[in-house]
Amino acid sequence: MKKINWGIIGLGDIAQSFSDGFLNCDNARLLAVSSNKNEKLNQFKNNFELKKEYLFNNYEDLIKCEDVDIVYIALPNNLHFQWIMKCIQENKNILIEKPAVRNFTEAKKIEKEIIDRNLFFSEGYMYRYYPQIKKVIEILKTDQLGKLISMETTFSNNLLFKKKFFFFKKKRKIKPDNRLFNKNLGGGSILDLGCYTTSFSLLIASLIDGLDLKNFKLKNIKKEMGSTGVDIEAEADLIFENGFKSKIKSSFKDDYKDTVIVGEKGSLLIKDAWHMAPLIEKKIGKDKIKIFNEESTNLYSYQIENISKSLLENKKKTFFPGFTINDTILNTKILESWINA
Repeated sequence: MKKINWGIIGLGDIAQSFSDGFLNCDNARLLAVSSNKNEKLNQFKNNFELKKEYLFNNYEDLIKCEDVDIVYIALPNNLHFQWIMKCIQENKNILIEKPAVRNFTEAKKIEKEIIDRNLFFSEGYMYRYYPQIKKVIEILKTDQLGKLISMETTFSNNLLFKKKFFFFKKKRKIKPDNRLFNKNLGGGSILDLGCYTTSFSLLIASLIDGLDLKNFKLKNIKKEMGSTGVDIEAEADLIFENGFKSKIKSSFKDDYKDTVIVGEKGSLLIKDAWHMAPLIEKKIGKDKIKIFNEESTNLYSYQIENISKSLLENKKKTFFPGFTINDTILNTKILESWINA
């Protein structure tokens, strides 16, 4: 079976987790990696049995490698735009770790180049490829909840506090170079976690017939800024033209990852959509029905398989509900409005 050859630039923790996904894929292989740290290169070489000629100390050398079909960019947020553009210059297909860019101007520049060069581009929202999310879409498309009214979606990770006794918490010491708390590196809870909630809101809203996703407004915006100048908690109401509302929240202060979607007939609870949703529960009246409970060995396999399938069929977009360049444009516009409010 023909396989798509992947290359990765940037070998941090996210790249390691992503790479484990190749172990479960029949249509893709990890071919090449690039890092300025030799110990990282050797680690990947041993873990994934990579050939020496596909270990690069320079990102540009990997991008120029003719054997690489697509590049996964797993670099800090502030470097995304620069390396997306370098991949485009070499006519390389791209998967970029989320968020793709930090502002709408950069997103529009990428869109033009991707379209002009007829390249594949996607942003790394791996949850969209999970079978659980496909099940959610099936439930909503078959009108089991009736007309969609609203949703509430949260992604929070407790990075600020250590749990002590009972309700007492001790604040963690944050290093100045921690990318999540460094404004210059594209830190903040909105860019790191809130981007998931906006992207999920766009997915659910896209299922409503005739809805123009470009017409939105943000209301009831609240933000708490940390000592390093980035938001450590934020929430807002994302409202579309037909009145469909999504309450979005991101936080570094606690651990909560539930999503609730409400329709005229009932509601749907998704426990942690971002990490394979161990529980999905449908509520119609007083009846609660557990409808999906599946665990997977890797969070990224479905994404890798979907994208590789697209490339094998010479398509320049992922299969629905994957993330396209159009999704990136809309999502970036919402995020920029939220951050700048």
